[in-house]
Amino acid sequence: MTDGVKEGYGWSQEISISLHEKIKKDLKKAMLQKDPEVRNTMRQIMAEFPKLTVPLTLESGKKSTRPKKPEEITDDDILGIIKGLVKSEQTVLEIKEEETSEYLEILQSYLPATASREEIVAWIRANIDFSQYQNKMQAMGPVMKHFGKLADGKQVNQILKEWA
Repeated sequence: MTDGVKEGYGWSQEISISLHEKIKKDLKKAMLQKDPEVRNTMRQIMAEFPKLTVPLTLESGKKSTRPKKPEEITDDDILGIIKGLVKSEQTVLEIKEEETSEYLEILQSYLPATASREEIVAWIRANIDFSQYQNKMQAMGPVMKHFGKLADGKQVNQILKEWA
């Protein structure tokens, strides 16, 4: 274990394979190494794949959806699934009054690194003129547009509330 995450697991955008392929490879590796925690986590992520759908219009004109085929699933789709699982696990941990779990750490190892509080504050100082806004919270839009999925909305909200 390194920093709570098992060696060789996890994903980043620098890796040359898709997140979908990496999850399949890590599931196989976890099964061969008899690692139930990683195996169950990979299976949990893959169990969410049928929820990814493509809208379509039937011949009758009715709108419907169909599950995405494996080749249609994008890294962003899977990152959305993982973020949802992370959020639900954090809620469970809050109720249990625990800090973290092995499941949460494994899930987070597949997410791109988020912007640190210091990076967000530095960008706000350099790029946001609060005199343009009636309310400091109106700066949330430009900040989130810049950082996109790399910033946690709750964290940005908290930073803007604390801004003097």
